[in-house]
Amino acid sequence: MDEEERRLRDLERELTLLSRHFVASRGPRIGQSLERSAYVLLTRLEAGEPLTLKELAQTFHVDVSTINRQVSPMLRDGLVERIPDPDGGMARKYRPTAQGLERLRADREISIEGATRLIEATGWADGTTDRFLTLLTELNAGIEKLEGLNGTRAR
Repeated sequence: MDEEERRLRDLERELTLLSRHFVASRGPRIGQSLERSAYVLLTRLEAGEPLTLKELAQTFHVDVSTINRQVSPMLRDGLVERIPDPDGGMARKYRPTAQGLERLRADREISIEGATRLIEATGWADGTTDRFLTLLTELNAGIEKLEGLNGTRAR
């Protein structure tokens, strides 16, 4: 195995471990009120303009039926609202409600506390955390570009 292949195998393994460990290692979701899918969808809707079910499905690479199953309880619980397309299209769009954004904010604070514990456990200095954030941001932007998801960054 050459050096490049070893490096790519190591990268794949570390990304797999990160995806497996990150959510669990932050600690239990005690105090968080949103389902994980609602948290992710609200984070995306918070980032920009209202989206149709089809646009959400494309963003998350799932079927429209899957997004519909996730959005329906959010609509029922008042976390999102369905609105006419501001651009005059036929499809209805979804945007977060004030209640949805408030619950997202509250859950995000708990999530940030967990991420803080993770960074503290690494013993990283601020500069290391900043470098990791820069590299992770570049990686995610590259993935989004590769997948044709430019302009969908949730901040």
